[in-house]
Amino acid sequence: MVSKSSVNLQTQLAPRNKKGLLLQNPVILASGIAGYGIPADSFTYVEITEFERLGAFVCKGTTPLPRNSNPQPLLTKVTSGLMNAIGLHNPGIHAVIERYAPIWTSWTTPVIVNISADSSEDFVQLAELLEGVPGVAAIEVNVSCPNLRKGGEVFGAHPQVVGEVTAAIRRVSTLPLIIKLSPNVSDVRPHALAAADAGADAISLINTITSLRIDPQTRRFRLGNGTGGLSGPAIMPIALRMVYEVASALRQPHPQVPIIGMGGISSASDALEFLMAGATAVQVGTAYVTNVHVVAEIVEGIVEFMRGEGMLEVGEIVGVVI
Repeated sequence: MVSKSSVNLQTQLAPRNKKGLLLQNPVILASGIAGYGIPADSFTYVEITEFERLGAFVCKGTTPLPRNSNPQPLLTKVTSGLMNAIGLHNPGIHAVIERYAPIWTSWTTPVIVNISADSSEDFVQLAELLEGVPGVAAIEVNVSCPNLRKGGEVFGAHPQVVGEVTAAIRRVSTLPLIIKLSPNVSDVRPHALAAADAGADAISLINTITSLRIDPQTRRFRLGNGTGGLSGPAIMPIALRMVYEVASALRQPHPQVPIIGMGGISSASDALEFLMAGATAVQVGTAYVTNVHVVAEIVEGIVEFMRGEGMLEVGEIVGVVI
């Protein structure tokens, strides 16, 4: 039997980047779940989060200028999941750098800044502003945003555009660069390959799935924005399939580009499935809303599994089914 102390959960998410992105364990809190990690500026449950147990923390999506939320209602429960249309409510990149980054410098947990923009130029501007900012360990690029320069079609809709945005950011940033892919495409593999070819250090997937609910009594949409992003256990099998496909596609041409899997993970068993499908790390989102201890539970569950299997390194689990 392997002792708990001998189990190594350390995870490197940017092996081909000089700065690297070393995590104490492979469990990350996803973007949007706990704002910027500061109780006064986020949901009340941030106050009891054990941030020191996280592998990394991804802050809420940040844009060049402040943005307000979409019209109410912003959330609606569905069977085995949650739909949200909160949008990119945030104080803007300058406020994030001035207000939150100095606090992050005192954390032992790495902070990944999620960025969103309406044009390639704005993505580049965000990356330039974050370059060299103490407290910022990496960037996660949300390519699920609408490209207003091209009629509102999302950046992530075409592999070529994903590659162009990745390359543009790579030219101005030395930070570890994670590209977060949209599931709302017919085949996500070309998009992942385009990002890796263009210099991404890691790929994260999936973002929420565009969905719709209608209230038969009021004959109105259940969300103020109409459509919303579906998350939670309902999407896990879809997310797992996409992670497996991307991990398989990148295995030969880009073995040094890790996959970060997410989508409906709510237990250690779920996380282990993603790791076995080829993810090097996982992000937890919706499950945290109802169970603030879920990250610690997942980490402990992974440790117990490894001990039972006689494993010493968490990497021994990664991609075992590929």
